[in-house]
Amino acid sequence: MTILERGLWSTPRLINLSCACACVAPELERKLGYKFVEEVALVSEKMLRQLREVRNSLLHLHKILLEYQRHVWERTGGPIASSYQLLSLVLHDPYFAWLHQLSELVVRIDELLDLEGATEDTAVALLDQARSLLLPAENGDEFQRKYFEAMQQSPDVVLAHSEVVKLLGKKIFNVH
Repeated sequence: MTILERGLWSTPRLINLSCACACVAPELERKLGYKFVEEVALVSEKMLRQLREVRNSLLHLHKILLEYQRHVWERTGGPIASSYQLLSLVLHDPYFAWLHQLSELVVRIDELLDLEGATEDTAVALLDQARSLLLPAENGDEFQRKYFEAMQQSPDVVLAHSEVVKLLGKKIFNVH
C-alpha cells in the first residue's frame, strides 16, 4: 500500500507501507493529512513493445478488411470513384460500420502508448479486448459475423488475422 503524503513538501510524494498498516490508514489520514492510494504497476518496456507490435498488426488487418469491404461494396453498389468517397463511406455508411470497433481499439492502444504513467493492467486489458474482438463467429455479434465472412472469402484476411493472433499469443503475465 502507498500513501500520498502532502505534508511539508510542495509536491506530493508517495510513501510505501506494508499491508499491516492498512488498519491505521483512516487515523493517519485524519491526524496527519495523508491520503492512501493503491499502488499500481506501470507498463513495462516489454509490454509496450508488444502493444506496438499488436497495434501495427491491427492496422494492417484493418487495411486488409477495408480493401475486402470495398470490393464487396463495389460488386453490389458500383465502383468507388475516389479516396474521398471511400473515406465518406467508411465514416458514415452502415455497410462499413462494423469496422469501427477495430478502429476504436487501435485508437485506444495509441492513447495508452502516448500516456505517461500508463498501467500494466490497462495494457493487459487492451490486449484482452483485441483477443475477444478478433473471434470470428458465424452466429456472433455484427463484427464477429462480418469478420467470419471476410475470413471465409479472403485469404489476405486470414493471413493478417493469423499475424495478429500470433502477437496476441505472447501473453505477458504480471507477477506482483
